[in-house]
Amino acid sequence: MKKNKSSLELPIDSNSKNYTFFQNVWDVVRQIPEGRVTSYGAIASYLGAKSSSRMVGWAMHGSFIITPPVPAQRVVNRNGMLTGKVHFATPTLMEELLHKEGIRVEKGKIVDFEKVFWDPAIELG
Repeated sequence: MKKNKSSLELPIDSNSKNYTFFQNVWDVVRQIPEGRVTSYGAIASYLGAKSSSRMVGWAMHGSFIITPPVPAQRVVNRNGMLTGKVHFATPTLMEELLHKEGIRVEKGKIVDFEKVFWDPAIELG
């Protein structure tokens, strides 16, 4: 099923107390440099919510309709797996976007994950 912006809705109400958390996630993701990736857990930890990796995932799920754009392809699981690829318009789009940034992916996992990993706690202090 191809998703388009008109059929997508945020997975959270903008009046929810967690909406600010979603906005903070999107702000962090916008700062990930091209050619680098981070994990759901690293973002959660940076935001002071170490056990909220799944909430980061929900925020990423809703990021496709946010302006300014959020480079959701740069967020993967702690092992470098493209677990969020199912939320992209096509099953291969996440990998294609990463490839355009110079990131190699094999069998759904980032090659040399440790070398391209961007830790917001280090990079953003």
